[in-house]
Amino acid sequence: MGASSSTADTSPEAHERREQETLASAALALPLLRAAFSRSAAGALPDALAPPRASFRLPGSLPPHFHDLLAALGPAVASLFFAGGAAAGAEGGAGWVPFLKGFNRCCARVSASRSLALLLRVYAAACTAAGAPCSVHFQPDEGGGEEGKVAGEIAVFLWMCWVMTWSGSAPKAAAGDGGEKSEPVALLLPDVTHLVVSALVSAGAVADDESVWGWEISSGGKGVKVQEFTSWVLSTASGLGNCLSRYVQERLRSLAADSTEDNSVSTDNTTFDTSDVYLLTRGRAWAIALSLRNKLSEKFLSGSVIGMDAEDLLYRSSVHGKGLSRFWSGVEGYNGPMLILLSAFSKGGVQNVDSDRRWVIGVLTEEGFESKDTFYGSSGFLCAAHPIFRMLPPSGKEKNFVYSHLHPQIRVYEANPKPVGLAFGGTVGNERIFLDEDFSKVVVRHHAVDKTYQHGSLIPNQGYLPVEASILDVEVWGLGGEATRRQQDVYKKRENIFSEQRRKVDLKTFGNWEDSPEKMMMDMISDPNRVRREDR
Repeated sequence: MGASSSTADTSPEAHERREQETLASAALALPLLRAAFSRSAAGALPDALAPPRASFRLPGSLPPHFHDLLAALGPAVASLFFAGGAAAGAEGGAGWVPFLKGFNRCCARVSASRSLALLLRVYAAACTAAGAPCSVHFQPDEGGGEEGKVAGEIAVFLWMCWVMTWSGSAPKAAAGDGGEKSEPVALLLPDVTHLVVSALVSAGAVADDESVWGWEISSGGKGVKVQEFTSWVLSTASGLGNCLSRYVQERLRSLAADSTEDNSVSTDNTTFDTSDVYLLTRGRAWAIALSLRNKLSEKFLSGSVIGMDAEDLLYRSSVHGKGLSRFWSGVEGYNGPMLILLSAFSKGGVQNVDSDRRWVIGVLTEEGFESKDTFYGSSGFLCAAHPIFRMLPPSGKEKNFVYSHLHPQIRVYEANPKPVGLAFGGTVGNERIFLDEDFSKVVVRHHAVDKTYQHGSLIPNQGYLPVEASILDVEVWGLGGEATRRQQDVYKKRENIFSEQRRKVDLKTFGNWEDSPEKMMMDMISDPNRVRREDR
């Protein structure tokens, strides 16, 4: 028996099965995969891999064939990786190993460029099935390279990726106890214009000047080669490469959790009006999430789907008032990562930028603010958020990440006083971004003055001269979670107690005027020649 068991374990089929199971278990637990496989019999896998039913809309017109493209997404994934979804319903059947192979082809850890190529294949297959125009073509073999252009479809491709992200975080059935299928939710797609413009500028299809202002996605016409688009994704939005893997894992996890659950999202309110009322819109939060490779990416990814939690808004100048003191009252004591966004418009007469154009830039800090007259910090990012998206990570040369200097409580004479305000990058007096004390204007300098953050323009057509602009609004979002908020609340309560104690005056110290040194001094001034007996 021992010999026969050893022979069975060393058979090529068993060895291949163990190898595929080991590879698949690194992405998803084998019990979940077994449950999903057993429930995907009879051709149910294409439907299970489809996104939840929803009605997507835009402020303008929705691209044609978009809902057909989403409907074809599940069958496209099944046909490309799972042989159309035809699998046996038992683990020991002939379909278990092909099922694992298909899962590993789309979910195993591979290079970012390979993951993006697989995602583009899914997009091309879904477009073909939906009858939508697609200019991305591939070689017949599995390892063949992609060719063609991603033309006016960049926005459609990005919206498809966002829907795949949303499907993993979509709220499950909270209503619908009566058994009737509720209407699909209505979702507003995020604005991805800044990402489209970033891709076009990176490929040289659009000049980084006044051409980026007022760019309309519907205008189309411009296209970039797939290789150039891949280079942009790897440098700016690397998170897109994980989109397919996350999507397939979430759909299989949902299938394994409840096979009887209808593949739709139903809630008490079938309309999600996730209007972007903050500077941190869902589209900007998604762009930041795609560019980050740390734990903050999940925070922004959640915010891009359901919107940011209003409790995380530490400061907003339109609500709390402008000025460094108002800003400080909101961020003081918050020892965690924060995102600062500001919108401004360049004043007239500036030669190197377009006047009366509104733009948005941001700073991502890894730690809280301190009142210092020197730069400090351990890490951070600069970003251009509108009209173009760019993320500028640290360069590693210097550590002048943050400068936040308030007026000292005790005024002393300073021959060379340090500027009062908020700054990021550069040096004292020559900062890359500087906000004055009143938050009325911001100065943005060329990246040549800064060795802390990587090079790149924050404003289109910026040039070499400093840009002075009027601030419209400032937002600060806390990203440390509930525990960091509680610590800030404890800090503020303690500071309020100290402030109240300093305001109270002990009247007992002024009760005995006759024995006070103040009375003695007053008497000496009134009659200095008066003879006084010395008390012994």
